[in-house]
Amino acid sequence: MDQHVVRAVRADEWQQVKALRLDALRDPAAPVAFLETLEQAEERPDEFWQDRALGASRGRVARQFVAERPDGEWDGSVSVLVEEAGSTDFFGLPVEKTQAHVVGVFVRGGRRGAGLAEALFTAGVEWARGLEAPVPERIRLFVHEENLRAAAFYRRFGFVASGRVVELESGAEEREYVLGR
Repeated sequence: MDQHVVRAVRADEWQQVKALRLDALRDPAAPVAFLETLEQAEERPDEFWQDRALGASRGRVARQFVAERPDGEWDGSVSVLVEEAGSTDFFGLPVEKTQAHVVGVFVRGGRRGAGLAEALFTAGVEWARGLEAPVPERIRLFVHEENLRAAAFYRRFGFVASGRVVELESGAEEREYVLGR
């Protein structure tokens, strides 16, 4: 992981949050890694990014972690959202138990293989495991059916396929993976 520091995003870093997200959506793997397109993200107003950074910095509903180089540049990110029992998720499906949902896993192409993904993922999972009142009963994420590299990475962390599959408008499928407490 060389000299990167993994840390939580601060509320005033909305411009960096936006820039990294746009870079992630420019990545060749974006169509099987993210449910949002570059065009959709570029159309969002600054207020959206300001709210996103604020929410990702507070710590109970969501948290975003970044891998920061000594020069301040960000080379990767992971976000974790808390989904309360009785709510609906971003697919519009009911959330049956309070859970943490890992989303937006990204490491810049030139930095992959250096341990950044592992460090980011560890920070996100540890944060989720440390939540209280109500304690998430599990941690989950979704993987595009064609994103075999990501699925293998998540399995190394102990995630297993739950059997739940969500069909996207495109006809492709997202498979749910879960990690128990």
